[in-house]
Amino acid sequence: MNRTPAEDRAHWERTADQLLLAVRPYATGEHALIDLPGVPSANGAHSDGLEGFARTFLLAGFRLAGAGGNDPHDIAGWYAQGLAAGTDPKNPERWPTFAECNQAKVEAASIALALHETRPLIWDRLDDQARQRVLDWFAPMVGDPMPGNNWIWFQGITEAFARTVGGQWRQQDLDRIIALTDGWYAGDGWYSDGLTGGAHRNFDHYNGWAMHLYPLWFCRILDHAAPGGLLDRYRARLHRFLEDQRLLIGANGSPLIQGRSLTYRHAALASLWTGALFDATPLAPGETRALANRMLHHFTDHGAMDEQGLLTLGWHRPYRGILQVYSGPASPYWASKGFIGLALPPDHPVWTEGEAQLAVEQGDFTRALPAPGWLVSGTAADGVVRVVNHGGDHADPARLHADDPCYARFAYSTHTAPETPGDPTAGPSAGADAGPLDNAVVLLDAAGRASHRRPATRISMAGATAVSRSRAHWPQDATWDPFGGPDTPYMLGPWVTVGSALRGAIEVRAVRVDPAAGDEPTGHVLRIGGWSLAVDSQGAPCAAQGATARVAGVDGLISSLVGAHGLPAASVVSGADSNALGDASATPVVRTDGPVAYGTLHIALVHLGGSDPASLPRVTPRAEGTTLVADVTWADGARDVIRLPAAEKEFDPWKDQHRA
Repeated sequence: MNRTPAEDRAHWERTADQLLLAVRPYATGEHALIDLPGVPSANGAHSDGLEGFARTFLLAGFRLAGAGGNDPHDIAGWYAQGLAAGTDPKNPERWPTFAECNQAKVEAASIALALHETRPLIWDRLDDQARQRVLDWFAPMVGDPMPGNNWIWFQGITEAFARTVGGQWRQQDLDRIIALTDGWYAGDGWYSDGLTGGAHRNFDHYNGWAMHLYPLWFCRILDHAAPGGLLDRYRARLHRFLEDQRLLIGANGSPLIQGRSLTYRHAALASLWTGALFDATPLAPGETRALANRMLHHFTDHGAMDEQGLLTLGWHRPYRGILQVYSGPASPYWASKGFIGLALPPDHPVWTEGEAQLAVEQGDFTRALPAPGWLVSGTAADGVVRVVNHGGDHADPARLHADDPCYARFAYSTHTAPETPGDPTAGPSAGADAGPLDNAVVLLDAAGRASHRRPATRISMAGATAVSRSRAHWPQDATWDPFGGPDTPYMLGPWVTVGSALRGAIEVRAVRVDPAAGDEPTGHVLRIGGWSLAVDSQGAPCAAQGATARVAGVDGLISSLVGAHGLPAASVVSGADSNALGDASATPVVRTDGPVAYGTLHIALVHLGGSDPASLPRVTPRAEGTTLVADVTWADGARDVIRLPAAEKEFDPWKDQHRA
């Protein structure tokens, strides 16, 4: 790259312009709807057309806000025409109402935010009738009992803008939004995206691109009318979150591949840019731009845009395995949030200072993030950031759920993607037969079907170690709901307690299996999966011998797995079109040689790095009463202790779901 700071900004502006111009051929005559090609979302084509307008208008808003009036492509005029047509109930291009389409509420926030940022260029130049029609379209948001998650902020942003321009709003709505958000704050800069079963369990990229972004923009829109002290509260929380987020981006520029809506891609930059815009960041300006540049190039260099310049549904390549039912052709344009930096003036330090090294390039680190229940390690030699997950799983702790691969795995990284077979938008049975594989600890039943983990309960977290427990369960038909709907039948099995110690490229993963009340040994085999890698389908990069399995990825990474205690059988499982990073993939696994013995310790060494490990930690199993202990001694002499307490047999909150 080797661009000057000024050239960096010019590159971002050109990229924004290219994205905006690429969608114009798909717009209706008066630009109110942008009907991009592809499979419609579950919300329907009309909703998708509004989504195309709203999400690209958000990009247009940031592009115009910092351009000092320079608008060579008449972006302002083009979108103003669409606003006037879309809000005219008699126009054939009219937008769906909120009553007709819930998704319209989401898109309303993008329109309101963009209108605020471009107020002198667009809103102030609309005629009175057009302005009133926009406010009339927004008005039904007032008093709407929005879902208890980030959706409340679509109401908050819309009503805040309406309040500033003479539209309808309600103080009770704003008070409720602020109170709910405070209740979802889990500490250390982390929000749970709503509560599931009354618990903080929903941790993903929405923490940054929604739960931090909208509250601060709410204050920006209301300005002096915002409640006293609110801006400072939100700024302090974002400042703390960015201390962690800067660690969660790999040297390759990739954010963590975890959670839903991954097709939004560089929307993960939203909180970083917002920190700079609101003076709420611990990062030096050069680090913010370095992270942004690296992430933008990570996606543009890996095929995020097709030959027509349109953002595709996927991560790198088009790939439907990471989508949700609400994903449609225009959904990826929430990536517009990754361009918030263009709202900053060209003389802002993020656009003038030299780039700084990323956190993972500055040296190895290991951190515990108690709020989401994650252990994090970054290694400078390969630029990989890994997260071991013993916290959030986006599940109600009082109900059984099938595992969502993007939430329920034990580990995620910036360089690997979870195995996600099938197309989740095609129906609830997609991928049901595969079962959890990579970075999963499962019991295999007599038919070879893998058990599921959600919900998991965090047992402990101390230093570089964490422990969680779940009840093994198996969906009993082909119509299981990946979010564990009330009609999903399960068969219950034993308790599975898993502990991790993470340092550098290696996780020590210790497992015990205990019977539940009335449970008799049923011959379950214990299987532990390692990291899945995209591989060359024509080559032979995989090998397994004895208790060791190894996979070499197409990007030079090595995923290896060693059964260090009680797991003598290793193998490699191949995948086809089941991984967002490649058409072919492979996952190392180790397993017991026969039925798992209850109340015994099983230990695997799980490795992901740019080379084979120079040395492995020494792990010594022992017992402290009914607690099983793994003493870990690392190559540099550091020590960790993993303690796995016995499960309480009589505790069975899911007994009513035990049905075949």
